Amino acid sequence: MDLKSYLNEKREIIEASLKNYFPEPQGPAADVIKAMNYSLFAGGKRLRPILCMAGAEAVGGDEKDVIPVACALELIHTYSLIHDDLPVMDNDDMRRGKPTSHKVFGEAVAVLAGDGLLTEAFHLMTETVLTDRLDSLTLLNVMGMIATAAGYGGMVGGQVVDIQMEGKEVDADIVEFIHRRKTGALITASVRAGAFLGGGNEHQVNAITSYGKNIGLAFQISDDILDVEGDSRRMGKNVGGDARKKKITYPAVLGLGRSKEIQEKTIKEAIESLEPFDQKADPLRHIAQYIIERKR
Repeated sequence: MDLKSYLNEKREIIEASLKNYFPEPQGPAADVIKAMNYSLFAGGKRLRPILCMAGAEAVGGDEKDVIPVACALELIHTYSLIHDDLPVMDNDDMRRGKPTSHKVFGEAVAVLAGDGLLTEAFHLMTETVLTDRLDSLTLLNVMGMIATAAGYGGMVGGQVVDIQMEGKEVDADIVEFIHRRKTGALITASVRAGAFLGGGNEHQVNAITSYGKNIGLAFQISDDILDVEGDSRRMGKNVGGDARKKKITYPAVLGLGRSKEIQEKTIKEAIESLEPFDQKADPLRHIAQYIIERKR
């Protein structure tokens, strides 16, 4: 299959859906809506919503059924980036080739824009006009799954440990703990949510969950490697920041060579977990390979 065409097609669907749903900046709260729009439409890969759609397709579901949840996942991801860039966190000036939110709108509005995106994500998943095709109990379970992945048991918890461990001597287990939660949890929830909403059975959902856990770890290892070897012009942000901030990364703890070996192993295991599926899971197989080959 042509992965580039597939990713572009799905990205366009998500972009159109987000623009149809998201409000135009107006009224007294226009500034925070403008800040939310600024980061949301800054040109991301839309990997998490695409994984949600691909997860549904793999089990024979209809991508139209998961688009509201897929869009909600992108709102949650974008909120996390806004907060991650703040001076109190990673203090980054550039994101996706543009000044970060707090550089444009100030720290207070950036914090509130992130808060607004997070809460709007769960509002979107309750819009009956968008979700009336879904089984309500299944949708409720998926919302709980996503909340867990975004909260202290997932992304937030991983971020806390990431901050606390800066500059400290740690072992590989701590690095894996951080990566599986800070980045991996929401990626896993994205593809798993798609399988649930697409009507997958327990065996199918478990297999796709295993896939998600492996690519989630591999994706963050890829980010770690790109921060060492990547091209800042292609990535849209400065490289070398992890080392300057004494971040806990796979290359910092295990070296580049060993990091690449672990990345390759996790991708292999991700693809192997899809053996029970037919060609409908090919997008997931190719996305796994894309993660190890990507340049930004």
